Amino acid sequence: MKTLLYYDVKKMGIENREIPQPNDHEVLVRVKACGVCGTDVHIFNGMPGSAEVTPPIVLGHEFAGEVVQIGRSVKTLSINDRVAIDPNIYCGICEYCRSGKKHLCNHLEAIGVTRDGGMAEYCIVPENQCIKVSDELSYYEAAMIEPLSCVLHGIELLSIKSESEILIIGGGFIGSMFLQMMKQTSKRVDIVEIDESKHLALSQYKPRTILKDLQHVEASYDIIIECVGKAITVEMGIKKAKKGAQILLFGVANPNALIQISPYEIFQKELNIIGSFINPDTVCTAEKLLSDRIIDVEGLISHKLSLEEVPNTLLNYPSLKINKAVIYF
Repeated sequence: MKTLLYYDVKKMGIENREIPQPNDHEVLVRVKACGVCGTDVHIFNGMPGSAEVTPPIVLGHEFAGEVVQIGRSVKTLSINDRVAIDPNIYCGICEYCRSGKKHLCNHLEAIGVTRDGGMAEYCIVPENQCIKVSDELSYYEAAMIEPLSCVLHGIELLSIKSESEILIIGGGFIGSMFLQMMKQTSKRVDIVEIDESKHLALSQYKPRTILKDLQHVEASYDIIIECVGKAITVEMGIKKAKKGAQILLFGVANPNALIQISPYEIFQKELNIIGSFINPDTVCTAEKLLSDRIIDVEGLISHKLSLEEVPNTLLNYPSLKINKAVIYF
């Protein structure tokens, strides 16, 4: 099978490997589509993923495909089933797993991060990491169940009211999904995106206002969702917070990035600053939102790639103005 391996910082290559065989509780999935996530970009550039990466490894944690072989003890899946993958595997015994916070697991593993993922023609997946998907969904859409499920976890951490004034910082793929979800609750949703070429696409989701920058904006907000992961956008978002505001830090920042904020401002405005990490128990809801056509993702895919095109795409990622890239097979 054709496999794209990550060897080291900014080093990837195609290899032909034998098709692996599933163990008793595993299935072999023929990958049909695999998203390129910001986390893949970070790993490619030497930053951490959701868990520690030990090369060589096959990246790709946003993927969907067809079950072509099942292990002897698999009970819930059959050959030819169409599945999306929940990549995050929890130990079940650490203090976080036992206290209802399994996504903070001390021994977190992830398909496409700590074990081979979807940037290959075939992938071995534990049975309980597979989610059957509707025949109505394309494989491209099904591969987006994982990032949408992460968005849903972030939303679960917020208290949203119909009168909430909401600001989304970053109008890329993730910001666009947040916009669609926020519009289900509040009509007072603004989004800021410096790349004006994205504004037309954003307008179809009917934000109240599309802003090019925040520096000259007078408004303040009850809920701020930061989807960029840069220190400057976090700092600007905090400055636009109303008293009692909730600030969701969703964008994945460089681990060495630092922000400047006054602790007094957090105290005096009673700000609630929230982090959001991966996707506990939200994948089935994400599948339903997509299959019911409540959330659009296929229209957000800007680049469709072959495996051979991925290394150069990751190397030149910022200059390509990618909204969302998906590998097709």
